[in-house]
Amino acid sequence: MDLNLLPLLLAVAEERNFRAAADRMGVTRSAVSQAIRRLEDQLGMALVVRTTRSVRLTEAGADLVGALQAPLTEIGSALEAAGARDAPRGHLRLTATSIAEPFLAGPLLADFMAAHPHVTVDVTVTDEEFDIVAHGFDAGVRLGEVIEKDMIAVPVGGEQQERAAASPAYLARHGAPAHPRDLVDHRCIGWRRAPELAPHRWEFVEDGQPFDVAVNPVFTTNDLRLMIRMALAGAGITFAPEECLREQFDDGSLVPLLEEFLPPFPGFFLYFPQRRNMPPKLRALVDHVRRFRLPTEAVDRPARTT
Repeated sequence: MDLNLLPLLLAVAEERNFRAAADRMGVTRSAVSQAIRRLEDQLGMALVVRTTRSVRLTEAGADLVGALQAPLTEIGSALEAAGARDAPRGHLRLTATSIAEPFLAGPLLADFMAAHPHVTVDVTVTDEEFDIVAHGFDAGVRLGEVIEKDMIAVPVGGEQQERAAASPAYLARHGAPAHPRDLVDHRCIGWRRAPELAPHRWEFVEDGQPFDVAVNPVFTTNDLRLMIRMALAGAGITFAPEECLREQFDDGSLVPLLEEFLPPFPGFFLYFPQRRNMPPKLRALVDHVRRFRLPTEAVDRPARTT
């Protein structure tokens, strides 16, 4: 068995495309195709199903990739640690939710890259929830409540607050809701993570008791920026993290609503799996986030407490 073929299989599994896997591994497309065929011949089973547009794993291929993912990641981390010597180096793959403004605003990542010139960074911004290890990411950034319990989590920024907001023009035409339940009578701009899912319910707190409102959006999207643009255009009331709306609140183009029902809550966390040998590039990012974050009472903890 040629063990050098296994990283190529993992690249194909993650990229779902021979050409993309070849580019990632620095080899030709034909080399990847031949490597997968050799591996299939050695194992005596089909590992991938090839089409003209994409590649998908067979059941046997998916089982093999699942079994190989963790040990090969550990091996790669150990080799990287052994060769790092003085400075972190290598390619850091991260994923972050689109609302993680403290992480995506720019300064945190720009300062990290300036401090570590031998590290390249690739950030995938998506609101999909998935196993970051299985998809080949070093770390992710999400709200703490949606992170798996077996992850290590480090706060990014301080507490967060959701805000309902509308333009002065909308409020002049329709008035402002006095209570969150009044939102069912207003034109709302909603968010949902994927087309097949129901719009996100808006969450509030009254007298210490949380509750949510299933608004009936007249406009729904998975793009936070589009939600804000629609609110600015007077299309309705939207709901987003305060940091994403701060510029509009400051210039008066949007007005915060129902603030007494929206207390702070624990914010975003950089999360990653527990590893015996953390790659120096990831250790450098974790240390940078700890130094960079705003003052907060939060401490490092297992990711989910509820």
